[in-house]
Amino acid sequence: MQSMKNIKIWIALFYLLILIVFLYFLFSKLNIGDGTTYDFIKSNREYLFSFKDQNFVLVFFYCVIIGILWILLQGFGSPFVMAAGFLFGPYLGTVIGVISMSIGATLIYTFANFFFKDFIKEKFLKRFKNLESRFRNKELTYMIIYRVIGGTPLQLQNLIPCMFSVRVKNYFIGTFVGFIPQIFIMANLGSGLEKQIEKNTELPSFTQIITSYEIYMPILGFLLLLLLVLIIKNLYYKN
Repeated sequence: MQSMKNIKIWIALFYLLILIVFLYFLFSKLNIGDGTTYDFIKSNREYLFSFKDQNFVLVFFYCVIIGILWILLQGFGSPFVMAAGFLFGPYLGTVIGVISMSIGATLIYTFANFFFKDFIKEKFLKRFKNLESRFRNKELTYMIIYRVIGGTPLQLQNLIPCMFSVRVKNYFIGTFVGFIPQIFIMANLGSGLEKQIEKNTELPSFTQIITSYEIYMPILGFLLLLLLVLIIKNLYYKN
């Protein structure tokens, strides 16, 4: 028993070391500022799309793998999904986002459920005790609702079901289905930004961006989803 605990500790420390190295490389070694300027994105857009068209299957699977690793290393989902929408359009961007984030989140859940379940219960069970009966009664249904509603940072959202021993199959299916609405909206927003870059040789004004159909429709979709979330919260989260 003690040897198993020691193995868990060493594996957990190894995972944390990988995460720290990744974050150090991302923020210290990469010049992120250059990669986010309009001129940089505009000048490299054609190259990216040409490379994607010539190596479509390869780029598709690369994006899925990168997305899984990104979520596994505790990255935020929205930037990745918007990038997928930018490169592949709203529909394939959604497919990439849903597959990557569902697999990545399930791997995190499996890892945390094995190594950190007791720690997570100790820290968060009192705060989320009201969810226990809901997960127990209708595990898959509530897992879908839980993902649609969100309300907590993705990193924590991936871990909370550990406290309720959600089956891995239900966790994956619930995550896959529940993520679709918000990922579709984010992928549409990324695709809309790509369309704006394609149409404008210079950085468009905020008014031009926000009033373009490709941008305001995903924003309206997000607001409608937010309204739906509030309705669902009132139905399922009230005591």
